[in-house]
Amino acid sequence: MEAVRASAAWVASRSSHVTVDLQEIEKVVDKIQGNVPKVEWDFEGIHYFDNGPLTVQYLFVLDALNFCFWPDKDLSYDHLASGLKLAWRKIRQPLMLVAFRITLDIFKILGPELRQLLDWPRPLPIEEERVRLLHEVGLELQRSFGGEAANLVKAAGNSAATLIELITRHFPGFRDHSLYKGHQVFLYKRAQIFVADLWGAFKGQNYGEFRDINSITIFADYIVPAVLRELGILKYGSNLSCSIDSNREIVPGSEEEVEIRACSIYAVEKMRDLISKKFGKQLLSIDIDLWLWSCGVQNMALSHHRTLSIYY
Repeated sequence: MEAVRASAAWVASRSSHVTVDLQEIEKVVDKIQGNVPKVEWDFEGIHYFDNGPLTVQYLFVLDALNFCFWPDKDLSYDHLASGLKLAWRKIRQPLMLVAFRITLDIFKILGPELRQLLDWPRPLPIEEERVRLLHEVGLELQRSFGGEAANLVKAAGNSAATLIELITRHFPGFRDHSLYKGHQVFLYKRAQIFVADLWGAFKGQNYGEFRDINSITIFADYIVPAVLRELGILKYGSNLSCSIDSNREIVPGSEEEVEIRACSIYAVEKMRDLISKKFGKQLLSIDIDLWLWSCGVQNMALSHHRTLSIYY
């Protein structure tokens, strides 16, 4: 996780399209008095939860597919989570091994079957990549972890950082890397959010127990940078602002896109450090991320950058 922080800071120090305003960070920190409003995780509503290994399996499939909903204005994360929840309820069996064999069949489905599974009437954004990633995850789980995501989690030994290392080593679709001015940048949004989902769903116990949960950064996506921009913490150059406000697509891996995501991570790390220094409070980036993300989804008028990507 230090590679994520270090490479985000490296980008922020050389960024030409995005600026992190440290004075605005201080204003926000003072305004909230170091207290990030608590946002409860919703695992009773749209998510499948049975307090066991099938929940881990559900969350890993969810986060394998958890990216890029915006091209379809009617599609959202909630559709994915609740659609998979219904599928998981159907496959629940008294014999756990049978249930896992059935979930492995899900990893083999094609686009039309995935749409049917999610009860979605038209092709999903980047549908072929979603199908490819399902196949990739199913094959590697079977090959290296007995078909069970719970075994992947157990192999990490209650370390969030180790789990992310295992995920990115075994599952190429989670390798959220970019090249920026000849330097490799690590962002790892979906790998990190899987850890956060486990931690939140299991309330820090059982499969969600991680001794280093504070090593996780925010999850650099579409919404959090937009909120940071709205707060004045991220400042965009005129060309980038125009592109975002006019809904023009930004190329994945471009300087602009990498700067938006990396500077978001860097800015929240600075916010965390300042809260600790001024108020003596050790906040988790997960809590800050959830607060910012919740603010963003409540503001329907917020403009976010648009990049077709499998990583967020």
